[in-house]
Amino acid sequence: MPRLDVKNIISRQQKAQARKDEWRSIYEDCYEFALPQRNLYNGYYEGKVAGQAKMNRVFDSTAKDSTQRFANRLQAGLFPPYKMWCRLEPGSTIVGDQRLEAQRILDRYNIILFEVIRQTNFDLAMGEFLLDLAVGTAVMMITQGDEVTPVRFTAIPQYLVAFEEGAYGKVENVYRRLRLRAEAIQVEFPNATISVELESIIDRNPEKEIDLFDAVIYDYEQGIYHYHVIWPEKQQEIVYRTLRSSPFVISRYMKTAGEIYGRGPLVTAIDDIKTLNKVKETILKNASLAVAGVYMAADDGVLNPQNIKIQPGAVISVARNGGPNGASLAPLPRAGDIQTGQIQIEDLRIGIKKMLMDDTLPPDNMSARSATEIAERTRELATNLGSAFGRLITETLVPIVSRTLFVLDQSGFIELPLKINGRQIKVTPVSPLAQAPKLQEVNNIVQYMQIANSMGPQGQATISVPKVLEFIAERLGIDQNVLNTEEEQQMIMEQMMAAQMAETQPEAVDDAGAVAEALQ
Repeated sequence: MPRLDVKNIISRQQKAQARKDEWRSIYEDCYEFALPQRNLYNGYYEGKVAGQAKMNRVFDSTAKDSTQRFANRLQAGLFPPYKMWCRLEPGSTIVGDQRLEAQRILDRYNIILFEVIRQTNFDLAMGEFLLDLAVGTAVMMITQGDEVTPVRFTAIPQYLVAFEEGAYGKVENVYRRLRLRAEAIQVEFPNATISVELESIIDRNPEKEIDLFDAVIYDYEQGIYHYHVIWPEKQQEIVYRTLRSSPFVISRYMKTAGEIYGRGPLVTAIDDIKTLNKVKETILKNASLAVAGVYMAADDGVLNPQNIKIQPGAVISVARNGGPNGASLAPLPRAGDIQTGQIQIEDLRIGIKKMLMDDTLPPDNMSARSATEIAERTRELATNLGSAFGRLITETLVPIVSRTLFVLDQSGFIELPLKINGRQIKVTPVSPLAQAPKLQEVNNIVQYMQIANSMGPQGQATISVPKVLEFIAERLGIDQNVLNTEEEQQMIMEQMMAAQMAETQPEAVDDAGAVAEALQ
């Protein structure tokens, strides 16, 4: 595919944005009631986002709290901070003796990978990324950093991003809206082409904010990405370069056939969230009526309702305060049942928490739980995630690791001779959520060994201890550097057998030594 001109890029971006705008009503409700602090749908183009009050219509915090817990739980289960949550392993094309040596090399790369990640803002960016994923679509930008921070992770609000799918539902072309001060354009893009119009703005009004967008478009013929920074107002291309890897990682929580944007648990729960918010608002209004009260005033020519104030210690002049014609001023009877509203609130809160998986782990005020129960509940969370768990691995974990290793390779931290494609190198998650099914496999092996040992010699003969230990080490993600090679294992076994023979038959060993000396 040849390099596209500016008009074609602008046209493609506008079409992608038009498809994105079809999701505005759904996503905007989710952000308004569950993630109000990350809501850019109201006032971004007017420049009213910063410092804006975004919770004027939010009366209940259940959705906000549960969404935060949902993101925290996913991060603790898939990307736990300061822990290794994945492992690089040889693919299917590497077999035999090469596999063990390849694993040792990849383990060293794995250590370097997580040492670098701990130096970066990855944990902070991932928390924001997973909050957006609760809505349905999340975007992470991974770029090369400096000596202090080798890799930069930036969680881009999905409001700013539109994209196109390629073959097999893979996101390939990404368009991101930017707003920069004129003077900052050359700082952000050192190789920018500054036109006469842009240079004039930089000289006369350097603080003026300019709306740009960058585009990453995949070239099927050459297998590369074309990167453009466009000034749509003047239809000018400011930056162009080619990339071997896209800096954007886009993940969808769950996707419906025919759609390219994701639907998260908040999309499922938004009806209950809005209903709960309305019920809470009504109850608060009812409570304010109960506290302050509403009064009826008789139009008798003496009492002027426009001139009185209902407040403590106020003296109100009236012609009468009772009698056959009734009181001049009387409280309005209050209608409604607060208890019924409370029941509705509790039911809605329970439903919202279930949809956001906020009821899978014990609350903080419960007593300490056993390791077995925690493992079982973690397995339950993985089960509840369902197909979303697999999508999180394929669209989030593997692309993030692949892109990060690519940046490290370009920066000279590692030299990665093989490709991360599943055949040469594969990325295996070893986080708590990913380990849950593997732990079940290990438990099955242990149970089988117990049953086989109870069957006597015939049952024990069915078990290959080295193979079992190798299987368990692989499932638990044990570093190969702590395991002995086959030669080292054989040497240790011979030494152990010799030591055992020396203990049980010392005379035989002495005689054997004497014979050896006589022969010499």
